[in-house]
Amino acid sequence: MRRETVIAFAAKLLGCVVAMEACCGAHHMGRTLAARGHEVRLMSPEYVRPYVKAQKNDDRDAEAIAEAATRPTMRFVELKSEEQLDMQTLHRVRDRLVRERTSLMNQIRSLLLERGHIVPQGRARLAVRLAELLDTEEPILRPRIHMLIADMRERWQALDERIASLDAELTEQARSDDRTRRLLTIPGIGALNATALVAAVGDASTFGRGRDLAAWLGLVPRQATTGGKPRLLGITKRGSRYLRKMLIQGARAAMPTLSKGDTRLGAWLRALLSRSHPNVVVVALAAKMARIVWALLRHERTYQPVALAA
Repeated sequence: MRRETVIAFAAKLLGCVVAMEACCGAHHMGRTLAARGHEVRLMSPEYVRPYVKAQKNDDRDAEAIAEAATRPTMRFVELKSEEQLDMQTLHRVRDRLVRERTSLMNQIRSLLLERGHIVPQGRARLAVRLAELLDTEEPILRPRIHMLIADMRERWQALDERIASLDAELTEQARSDDRTRRLLTIPGIGALNATALVAAVGDASTFGRGRDLAAWLGLVPRQATTGGKPRLLGITKRGSRYLRKMLIQGARAAMPTLSKGDTRLGAWLRALLSRSHPNVVVVALAAKMARIVWALLRHERTYQPVALAA
């Protein structure tokens, strides 16, 4: 068989993996091929697209994949283990349940609003208001609407129980793994953040430095540089939206306490708050947390806040 044919066949096979990089099938196929002695390299499709010549077809796709794989600066995706995929599946299921609960709560609010019952924001306030409307001897709502709202409240409670069960499972997983226990020492990182980050990152040595991890999560500014004049824009928002959301939420919760601390991180936050919008500072803190996560995973250490010099 000619060398060109071998390269084309291998590239087409690799193309199947590349096309499924975002799903579990790519990593399963990659592990199967690696077990048979093949060297598996997963690439993002956007890195292969510039090597496609003229119009797209299977032969040119195969040629582009083979060409991109030989580039010395090409970035490859690390194969995920079964444990990492299982943890990511737990997070996906939990995130779907949370979205369902939010949608259900919003629908309950809208139905009550149509009948003149305004409910403030917050799950606790909605639960209290539902108790006032449903758990009374004198009916407040019309019978059919009363039954519908009661059924929706039962579905909400069932979702709460399922989410709480997954939270308990993720918390137990975080306590039983050395890497997640190290991440739990970071302010703003809880069991959900720690398990999600460890499952997604895996081997921290894949990233050369902490900024590479922050860039992979889309937490670094976009650049529009021309003529030697750098111009920084908003964050790139590349990578996992779920991980980025979790880090930003953790940074928002931890920022009030961290900004008051007598540490280098606290002084850095106070200086940023004095000249930037709080939302910008929250994203900057999330990027800082991503760098700290890389350092702890790469060097197998725990987080130790550095006090200001006297």
